[in-house]
Amino acid sequence: MQILVIGQPESLNECQLKFGEKHQFVLAETHDKAESFVRNIDLIIDFELEEDPALIQFYQHKKLTVLVNSVLTGLQSMLVYLIKPCECTFFGFNGLNTFINQASWEVCLARSTDEPELDQLMKKLDTSFQVVADRVGFVAPRVICMIINEAFYAVQEGTASKEDIDQAMKLGTNYPNGPFEWCEKIGVIQVYELLDAVYNDTKDERYKIAPLLKQSYLQALQQYR
Repeated sequence: MQILVIGQPESLNECQLKFGEKHQFVLAETHDKAESFVRNIDLIIDFELEEDPALIQFYQHKKLTVLVNSVLTGLQSMLVYLIKPCECTFFGFNGLNTFINQASWEVCLARSTDEPELDQLMKKLDTSFQVVADRVGFVAPRVICMIINEAFYAVQEGTASKEDIDQAMKLGTNYPNGPFEWCEKIGVIQVYELLDAVYNDTKDERYKIAPLLKQSYLQALQQYR
């Protein structure tokens, strides 16, 4: 397939690692730059729409298949920015760091009738998938980020060190990574923003961010800028 990735080079690299060399990839860092590529594209993987959902109007008069990173917002909350019905077929996926190259994807549907098309698409991408509800945070990211958050609470309260918590979780639960190792791989900024989005969506105290995690997030922002 001819696949257009709208996002940063890191996202393109993850998609290439995940889907292999049998597909042809093109990168556009913005929707404006993507315009010149869409005529010959079979699939768009859009990492940027979540930053500004109003940009979904880019798809208004097109007929495309689009995988949209919707982990922080939910798919439907972006689709409401369409001015009129659109011929594109949208699927939401979890585009957080490290989740692209997982064996199985969590995907949500814009319409339940689109599931057969999703099945065909994922066969072409040679990727197993599970349809999940269109909710902020999906399933696995919520669980993993909540575990990370609880680990920050434990360090903050003096229960154990980061290294001890990582070691205990790997030995005791057989997790591939400890909470702080996971946080480093995903990125503390993305972990914080996902927890913040889920908390605002649910008001569930389980997702209330540990002050130490917030401190790490603010430090990471300063370095990023």
